[in-house]
Amino acid sequence: MQPERAIPRLLVTGCNGQVGFELKRSLAPLGEVVALDRAACDLTRPDALRQIVRELRPDVIVNPAAYTAVDKAEQEAALAHAVNGVAPGVLAEEARALGSLLVHYSTDYVFDGNGSGRYQEMDDVNPQSVYGKSKLAGEQAIAASGATALVLRTSWVFGAHGGNFAKTMLRLGSERESLRVVADQHGAPTSAALIADVTAQIIGRFWLHGDRSRFPAGTYHLAASGETTWHAYAQEIFRIARARGAALKVGEGAVEPIAAREYPVPAPRPANSRLDTSRLQQTFGVHLPRWEQGLHHVLEQIIP
Repeated sequence: MQPERAIPRLLVTGCNGQVGFELKRSLAPLGEVVALDRAACDLTRPDALRQIVRELRPDVIVNPAAYTAVDKAEQEAALAHAVNGVAPGVLAEEARALGSLLVHYSTDYVFDGNGSGRYQEMDDVNPQSVYGKSKLAGEQAIAASGATALVLRTSWVFGAHGGNFAKTMLRLGSERESLRVVADQHGAPTSAALIADVTAQIIGRFWLHGDRSRFPAGTYHLAASGETTWHAYAQEIFRIARARGAALKVGEGAVEPIAAREYPVPAPRPANSRLDTSRLQQTFGVHLPRWEQGLHHVLEQIIP
């Protein structure tokens, strides 16, 4: 257990990713934020990772860094497991030794997506892809460490910084007159800003300024309210983009809904990515706005 600092230190990994980029902003009012990119903090090197944490001695470790190339992971299983499975356990072990809090992000891909309702935290996990299995391994490594940790499962992440579905649709919509988009997979697009803001609220109120001995650690689901399909999501992207005067080739009504089987990919996607967030909202008193609100905010930033 390390001595209390006048100003808390928060370590953020993967600071150039979608969520990491937003965390630099949202965590700044809480204390000294040490934000490291992949070059400075390589999650494939466990010994170096331990050394970084031991030198910095952070009060909070926030780990948005991840291997997220879902299809490529099918051929790079060892790399995905090193980043998503092994590294979170290393960070958890170091957090436990320091008496620090670890905040880690996981995914709806730990479920098989065959359920009909919203997944709750204690529902059976059954990942169908290498990516999903590697993320589940990370959750299990954290649990085995005995660290005080917050594991936040989220889904369909997008933001103004980094690559994502919304940006891909805008690019394709400016290049093509028609598109085909999967319409039988369901979830809630969740902005990186929302994830970062909720993270900051929890850390500030319940860890840095609360009774740490009573911190409600564990696994929670964090996603925007509402639900949609990739097809309906794409239509909303184009609707907002047109209203903002974006130059699009794709016409209204030119986005064709298709079944996932018509768009084969190496890694299977969950048909149902809907997450029940009631436990998070009730425990921490947070409000999760609808996904459309986050989409409007992001498109306002990326469409001049």
